[in-house]
Amino acid sequence: MELNADFTKRILIHSNDIPWKPSPMPGVDRRMLDRIGEEVARATSIVRYAPGSKFSAHTHDGGEEFIVLDGVFQDEHGDHPAGTYVRNPPTTSHTPGATNGCTIFVKLWQFDPDDRTQFRIDMESELEPGPDGIMLKTLHKDAREVVRFVRMAAGSTLAEPPQGGAEILMLRGEMLEDGDKLRAGSWLRLPEAAPLRLAAGDDGATFWIKTGHLPFATAPRV
Repeated sequence: MELNADFTKRILIHSNDIPWKPSPMPGVDRRMLDRIGEEVARATSIVRYAPGSKFSAHTHDGGEEFIVLDGVFQDEHGDHPAGTYVRNPPTTSHTPGATNGCTIFVKLWQFDPDDRTQFRIDMESELEPGPDGIMLKTLHKDAREVVRFVRMAAGSTLAEPPQGGAEILMLRGEMLEDGDKLRAGSWLRLPEAAPLRLAAGDDGATFWIKTGHLPFATAPRV
């Protein structure tokens, strides 16, 4: 399966407007944003766990990173409330579920194969000042990518040169990019050559952003 697999194109999806589709596990549904592969796939998705649902134990051969958007995600490593960013690198395993339900934004098979750094972090704690009207936090940085949490004040702007592609998930508020309005749930992917130019709306804008990673986008090794 290939979905939005041409990384030379700009893609904008308002994920809250697309239907949920069932996964192989009962009670776990997803909204697919991009994908190369079948059930073993390089994939970016919004995943919803119904209360009491869970996946069977499995190993992430290609790594997994996710944001908890609402509810509490649970596994052997503990409870991960909304606002948590988690990186489970290649070779890690777990049995994920949610006693009371949760929704996550998850990316699979997009790690450096040699990465072994596993962690979870509260995205919104200890933000640092950036350009005028912007607060941010670097969640992860390596030779392939930079992952940040960004909060823009109302009317503020953020402009950056091309950085090997960019990917944004809007969490709260609104902002404009190339004339398009992004709102909560909007997912934007910009190709390698595209500069980043963002303008926050009247209520500001809060989002997760990854840059630099698209030159490394490949199908999973199976």
